[in-house]
Amino acid sequence: RCGAAREGRGGTGTGMDAPSAAGLGGADPQLQRFIEVETQKQRFQQLVHQMTELCWEKCMDKPGPKLDSRAETCFVNCVERFIDTSQFILNRLEQTQKSKSAFSESLSD
Repeated sequence: RCGAAREGRGGTGTGMDAPSAAGLGGADPQLQRFIEVETQKQRFQQLVHQMTELCWEKCMDKPGPKLDSRAETCFVNCVERFIDTSQFILNRLEQTQKSKSAFSESLSD
């Protein structure tokens, strides 16, 4: 159910509109590094927000002063599945990118 709730959402947040350091050309390397770090922070915050929203909707039936054991277990499982899924997607994208690079190189030979 956790995966089904994510369908149609922004995925892992890697397609954000933040400027990339690579697009700055000859800009100061220190500025480029600062922008890279801030972009990574923004992506991480977006992932935390998505995970919080998803798991809250899935696990929190009735907010109260105390978290019951069922909700706590649900949150732990939801967060673990979110992280596992995000890591799987990143690994798959990396493999796909490597395959495309290898294919392009074989065509240019």
